[in-house]
Amino acid sequence: MPSDNTVSQNTQSFGSSNVVDEARRYIGGNPTGRGRLWCARFMNMVLERSGHHGTGSDMARSFAGYGQHVSGPQVGAIAVMSRGRRGGHVGIVSGIDASGNPIVISGNNGNRVREAAISRGRIYAYVMPSS
Repeated sequence: MPSDNTVSQNTQSFGSSNVVDEARRYIGGNPTGRGRLWCARFMNMVLERSGHHGTGSDMARSFAGYGQHVSGPQVGAIAVMSRGRRGGHVGIVSGIDASGNPIVISGNNGNRVREAAISRGRIYAYVMPSS
Protein backbone atom coordinates (compact mmCIF):
# COMPACT_ATOMS: atom_id res chain seq x y z
CA MET A 1 0.00 0.00 0.00
CA PRO A 2 1.46 3.41 -0.90
CA SER A 3 2.40 5.78 1.86
CA ASP A 4 0.59 9.10 2.24
CA ASN A 5 3.67 10.75 0.82
CA THR A 6 3.42 8.76 -2.41
CA VAL A 7 -0.26 9.56 -2.76
CA SER A 8 0.31 13.30 -2.34
CA GLN A 9 3.15 13.24 -4.88
CA ASN A 10 0.89 11.51 -7.39
CA THR A 11 -1.86 14.00 -6.67
CA GLN A 12 0.56 16.88 -7.22
CA SER A 13 1.41 15.62 -10.69
CA PHE A 14 -2.25 16.50 -11.19
CA GLY A 15 -5.17 15.95 -13.36
CA SER A 16 -2.99 17.87 -15.81
CA SER A 17 -1.23 14.60 -16.58
CA ASN A 18 -4.25 14.01 -18.85
CA VAL A 19 -2.84 16.89 -20.91
CA VAL A 20 0.50 15.06 -21.08
CA ASP A 21 -1.24 11.84 -22.14
CA GLU A 22 -3.19 13.70 -24.83
CA ALA A 23 -0.04 15.43 -26.17
CA ARG A 24 1.86 12.11 -26.30
CA ARG A 25 -0.75 10.68 -28.67
CA TYR A 26 0.58 12.92 -31.45
CA ILE A 27 4.36 12.39 -31.10
CA GLY A 28 5.92 12.09 -34.54
CA GLY A 29 3.04 13.73 -36.38
CA ASN A 30 1.44 17.09 -37.10
CA PRO A 31 -2.24 16.98 -36.14
CA THR A 32 -2.78 20.66 -37.01
CA GLY A 33 -2.21 20.41 -40.76
CA ARG A 34 -0.23 23.66 -40.68
CA GLY A 35 3.18 23.95 -42.32
CA ARG A 36 4.64 26.52 -39.95
CA LEU A 37 4.04 28.40 -36.69
CA TRP A 38 1.82 25.77 -35.11
CA CYS A 39 3.17 25.07 -31.60
CA ALA A 40 0.50 27.25 -29.92
CA ARG A 41 -2.23 25.80 -32.14
CA PHE A 42 -1.12 22.31 -31.05
CA MET A 43 -1.09 23.37 -27.37
CA ASN A 44 -4.62 24.79 -27.65
CA MET A 45 -5.83 21.62 -29.39
CA VAL A 46 -4.35 19.38 -26.67
CA LEU A 47 -5.86 21.53 -23.91
CA GLU A 48 -9.31 21.50 -25.49
CA ARG A 49 -9.23 17.74 -26.13
CA SER A 50 -8.29 17.13 -22.50
CA GLY A 51 -11.11 19.27 -21.09
CA HIS A 52 -9.33 22.61 -20.57
CA HIS A 53 -9.75 26.03 -22.11
CA GLY A 54 -6.82 27.29 -24.16
CA THR A 55 -5.82 30.80 -25.12
CA GLY A 56 -7.39 30.68 -28.58
CA SER A 57 -4.25 32.34 -29.94
CA ASP A 58 -1.62 31.05 -32.37
CA MET A 59 1.04 33.02 -30.46
CA ALA A 60 3.21 30.97 -28.10
CA ARG A 61 3.64 33.94 -25.76
CA SER A 62 -0.14 34.07 -25.21
CA PHE A 63 0.39 31.24 -22.72
CA ALA A 64 2.59 33.46 -20.49
CA GLY A 65 -0.59 35.21 -19.32
CA TYR A 66 -2.69 32.04 -19.11
CA GLY A 67 -3.63 29.76 -16.22
CA GLN A 68 -1.95 29.73 -12.84
CA HIS A 69 1.77 30.58 -12.76
CA VAL A 70 4.04 28.10 -10.98
CA SER A 71 7.65 28.75 -9.99
CA GLY A 72 9.29 25.86 -11.80
CA PRO A 73 8.79 22.83 -13.99
CA GLN A 74 6.02 20.47 -12.93
CA VAL A 75 4.55 17.59 -14.88
CA GLY A 76 1.46 18.97 -16.59
CA ALA A 77 2.64 22.59 -16.59
CA ILE A 78 2.84 24.55 -19.81
CA ALA A 79 6.34 25.82 -20.55
CA VAL A 80 6.59 29.11 -22.45
CA MET A 81 10.00 29.69 -23.95
CA SER A 82 11.97 32.10 -26.04
CA ARG A 83 13.26 31.23 -29.48
CA GLY A 84 15.80 33.97 -30.01
CA ARG A 85 14.58 37.09 -31.78
CA ARG A 86 12.20 35.07 -33.91
CA GLY A 87 9.38 34.57 -31.43
CA GLY A 88 8.62 31.87 -28.94
CA HIS A 89 7.68 28.27 -28.41
CA VAL A 90 5.28 26.46 -26.08
CA GLY A 91 4.80 22.90 -24.88
CA ILE A 92 3.74 20.72 -21.96
CA VAL A 93 6.17 19.47 -19.30
CA SER A 94 6.19 15.66 -19.24
CA GLY A 95 9.15 15.18 -16.89
CA ILE A 96 12.45 16.57 -15.65
CA ASP A 97 15.85 15.22 -16.70
CA ALA A 98 18.80 14.47 -14.41
CA SER A 99 20.18 18.00 -14.91
CA GLY A 100 16.90 19.64 -13.84
CA ASN A 101 15.85 20.59 -17.36
CA PRO A 102 12.20 20.07 -18.22
CA ILE A 103 11.27 17.42 -20.75
CA VAL A 104 8.66 19.05 -22.98
CA ILE A 105 6.20 17.73 -25.56
CA SER A 106 5.69 20.41 -28.18
CA GLY A 107 4.37 20.84 -31.68
CA ASN A 108 6.39 22.29 -34.54
CA ASN A 109 9.64 20.93 -33.14
CA GLY A 110 11.37 19.83 -36.34
CA ASN A 111 7.93 20.21 -38.03
CA ARG A 112 6.42 17.48 -35.87
CA VAL A 113 5.38 16.81 -32.29
CA ARG A 114 8.43 15.83 -30.26
CA GLU A 115 9.31 15.12 -26.65
CA ALA A 116 12.71 16.52 -25.72
CA ALA A 117 14.65 18.12 -22.87
CA ILE A 118 14.75 21.91 -23.13
CA SER A 119 17.37 24.09 -21.45
CA ARG A 120 15.82 25.69 -18.35
CA GLY A 121 17.28 29.04 -19.37
CA ARG A 122 15.01 29.24 -22.42
CA ILE A 123 11.82 29.01 -20.37
CA TYR A 124 10.42 32.25 -19.00
CA ALA A 125 7.05 31.05 -17.69
CA TYR A 126 5.44 27.90 -16.34
CA VAL A 127 1.67 27.86 -16.03
CA MET A 128 -0.85 25.24 -14.98
CA PRO A 129 -3.82 24.82 -17.35
CA SER A 130 -7.13 26.53 -16.65
CA SER A 131 -10.27 24.46 -16.25
